[in-house]
Amino acid sequence: MATTPRHAPLAIVTCGPGVSPIDSVRRISNFSTGELGVRLSECLLEHGWDVVCFRSTASTYPAPNSSRLRLEAFTTNEELEEKLQLLENAEDVRVVFHAAALSDFIVSQVLSLEGEPLESLKFSSRLPGLNLILTPARKILPQLPQLFPMARVIGWKFELEGDQALALLRGADQIRENGAALCVVNGAAFGDGYGILTPQGALTKMLTRSDLCTWLSRWATSLVGP
Repeated sequence: MATTPRHAPLAIVTCGPGVSPIDSVRRISNFSTGELGVRLSECLLEHGWDVVCFRSTASTYPAPNSSRLRLEAFTTNEELEEKLQLLENAEDVRVVFHAAALSDFIVSQVLSLEGEPLESLKFSSRLPGLNLILTPARKILPQLPQLFPMARVIGWKFELEGDQALALLRGADQIRENGAALCVVNGAAFGDGYGILTPQGALTKMLTRSDLCTWLSRWATSLVGP
């Protein structure tokens, strides 16, 4: 008797830095290279997943490549949000790894030093200075459980100030506030490596990116079964 071919489970990975334009040639961004998200995408592929990787155009780490990979580029938070909302077959997504280091603030207005609004494709370097008005960016993580109702959502929490206990507390807050299945905590406040935090407060520590990607891929695979 013929058997129905088993389709590979589908994962989403976001990676790289968000960008907020100042004008057409200048922008505010961060130091993210996109490496972790790319390596996670590659590891998921090795574990039999199909992957949609949303990779920032500002990423410097080489993009993944596979016949089972769909690569989507984004620049701003808003562009990523729109592409996630328009993704077809959202009900087929089983896991979302939101590893992108998106902009926490966006440039909402540019003013002269006297407070007058300015608009230009490229602000002249002859100006004595500019005042940038930054406003909080809309968060994407809280939207993911609604956009992908069949998926487990994993967020990241990068903390520089405080100690490990405080970093883990903020990771727990992220899980509770966004309905995430896991939170990956890292940064100077956490210390070396990464902490994988569950809603129940269990903590698993990984020292390297490779170990983290392998653990997350195996965890995701365990959700969908053999």
